[in-house]
Amino acid sequence: MTLRDAMKAVHAKVLCGEDRLDEEIHSACGSDMMSDVLAFVKDQAILLTGLCNPQAIRTAEMMDMKCVIFVRDKKPTEEMCELAEEAGICVMTTGHRMFMACGLLYEAGMHGGSDYDRLA
Repeated sequence: MTLRDAMKAVHAKVLCGEDRLDEEIHSACGSDMMSDVLAFVKDQAILLTGLCNPQAIRTAEMMDMKCVIFVRDKKPTEEMCELAEEAGICVMTTGHRMFMACGLLYEAGMHGGSDYDRLA
């Protein structure tokens, strides 16, 4: 799956990083608690979150994620988009709630990730 496929799956709007939409991705996570993302997330390419502050972008950067999708129509500030651009992170927003956005990605074929592989 590409970031473009993920964008279409969750009906997202790209706010920055449109030049990265053809990058391949294989996993995602959804969380509003960045401490959980830092503690438990491994090898995830997309962060879905409703936490709309610079910490979400910084966490994605620390975890080498390719994209942050803000749910519930959250709109990051211009400064957050600049921070994401500097880090090479695509930023999107969707009107869906977290549960629905994660479900739509799963339905579109995003089944990978270390936890999924471990449980399968």
